[in-house]
Amino acid sequence: MTVALIDYGAGNLHSVANALKVAGAHDIAVTDNPDVVAKADRIVLPGVGAFGACASALRGVDGMVEAIEQRVRGDGAPFLGICVGMQLMADAGEEMGEHPGLGWISGRVRRLKPSDPTAKVPHMGWNDVRPTAPHPLIEPGEAYFLHSFAFEGDDVVATTDHAGPVVAAIARDNLAGVQFHPEKSQRYGLDLLSRFLEWRP
Repeated sequence: MTVALIDYGAGNLHSVANALKVAGAHDIAVTDNPDVVAKADRIVLPGVGAFGACASALRGVDGMVEAIEQRVRGDGAPFLGICVGMQLMADAGEEMGEHPGLGWISGRVRRLKPSDPTAKVPHMGWNDVRPTAPHPLIEPGEAYFLHSFAFEGDDVVATTDHAGPVVAAIARDNLAGVQFHPEKSQRYGLDLLSRFLEWRP
C-alpha cells in the first residue's frame, strides 16, 4: 500500500512521514510527481503557512491538482488533509486576501475571532477534539493545534474550543481533514494515522 505524501514546498514533510511510519505505513512516497500521486493507494496533503501561499504552491506543481482530483474524487482513494492541507479542501480562504481552495467541501477559511478577547490568536497548543458526528477516523481526545484561521462550513465531524467552537475535523465520503497536527499529537495523533491507514471508505 503506497501512501503519497505530497511535497509542494508547504508542509511539515519529515515529521509527517516519520509519524506515518510509526503508525504502520511501509511504503511512503514523499513526492511532487503527479504520476506517483495518480497511482497511490492513499494520499496525505500536509500544509504549514498561509492559505493563499499554500494554494498557490500546490497549483504551481504542474499537473498535481489534476492528479489529486482524479485519484481522490474520481477513483475514491482515501485522502487526509492536515492543517492548511485540510483548509485547502474548502471553497476559499480569506488569509491575506481571498484565494480559491479545491472546493471539495463547502465552506470558507476565516480568521479566528474568539469571543473572549484574552484568548490568543494563533490558537496554539493542546486542546480537546470533540466529535460532533460519528466518523471512523475521529475519536475524542487531545491534539496539538497551531493556527490563526479556521474552516467554517459543511461536513464538520469534530470541534474544539477556543473561546467558542472551532472546527477540528471535516469529512465526507473518502475525504477527511484535521485542523490539528497528528504528527505533533503523540499517541492520539499516531492512533488517528493508524486508523487512516486502515480506513476503507
